Amino acid sequence: MHRIAVTPRENWRKRLESNGFHWHSPGGEAYWTEDAAWVLALTEIENDIEAPTAEIEAMCLEFVGRAVGDERLLRQLAIPEEQWSFIADSRKRGDRNLYGRLDLAYDGAGPAKLLEYNADTPTSLVESSVAQWMWLEDGLAAGTLPAGADQFNSVHEKLIAAFKGFRDGRPYRLHLAQSADAPEDEGTVDYLQECANQAGVPTHRVDMQEIGLMADGAFADAADRRIEVLFKLYPWEWMFREEFGQALARSPVRFIEPPWKSILSNKGLLPLLWEMTPGHPNLLRAFFSDSPRAASLGSTFIEKPLLSREGANVTLHSRRGAVEATDGPYGGERTIRQEVARLARGDGGHVVVGSWLVASEPAGIGLREDDSLITKDTARFVPHIIAPA
Repeated sequence: MHRIAVTPRENWRKRLESNGFHWHSPGGEAYWTEDAAWVLALTEIENDIEAPTAEIEAMCLEFVGRAVGDERLLRQLAIPEEQWSFIADSRKRGDRNLYGRLDLAYDGAGPAKLLEYNADTPTSLVESSVAQWMWLEDGLAAGTLPAGADQFNSVHEKLIAAFKGFRDGRPYRLHLAQSADAPEDEGTVDYLQECANQAGVPTHRVDMQEIGLMADGAFADAADRRIEVLFKLYPWEWMFREEFGQALARSPVRFIEPPWKSILSNKGLLPLLWEMTPGHPNLLRAFFSDSPRAASLGSTFIEKPLLSREGANVTLHSRRGAVEATDGPYGGERTIRQEVARLARGDGGHVVVGSWLVASEPAGIGLREDDSLITKDTARFVPHIIAPA
């Protein structure tokens, strides 16, 4: 695993935008980076990232099976009690999930370590799938990438297959919703809508704030169309606590992501996985901050709120006290402490490997670089290749 210099495409902005990727340079700052690339060996991909991703996902699914029937675990995750049956019913029905992203620490010299699981509303999807695949094809055609280079990337094909199989092959209509006006959120939903359309699924867009409740308990869009299946780029913890959250359990809507994913999209998963499988080579030691066992980490650790996103409200502690901290809207809830992981480092900073799962199967990776050990929403995306044999 190493970083190399690459000649950027002359028309790289137009090429990205042709795939709906318009947030490549927010505020004029570089987010998408193609004057460099990370190179990994096929054995590193297969043995050190793909296989552990599948194993971690299997552990997570086992944990969900335990948690839905365990009040202690649900309370530790701060999931509202009135939603417990709703979540358990979703799991018992076998509601399918679409996608998720494991953030891994990996430097090519040891087992990948789970930093966290973006299980509910992960982004950086467009850049990880079609954008970096087009970059690979263009680079091979232009001779700016090594002949025979490949990429760990089947995200697009797997998403289409997942939409085809979502209702066991039966016809269904999909609504897709987001709340934020952010270009990345809109682009992510646009892309997933295109994948669904390629799978032959009819789609409608709706704003989260426009969803209404019908007399029989069903949800409907602004045109009074009943919502059968809803993809929502909107966190479960927000939905649970809103006024219409009490109507969720009575609704016949099937959600993407399903309610049971709320168990995984929570930093409390990290200490509970460690409790379930202590010493697992792909896990970092982690404990709830108010647990006596947290003292075993000493004075060097990362502290995270249960429900923070994109590196917000994270603090890096060391023997000298807090040395790095990020602001954000979270932190009123319980926190966890996690062992500090060793991240790969190149000319662009510290690297986190985002390992994608589609329908719980490993599907590809996207790498992000940050000057800080805390990977924030300003981190830069760098494409990757698999070195030719």
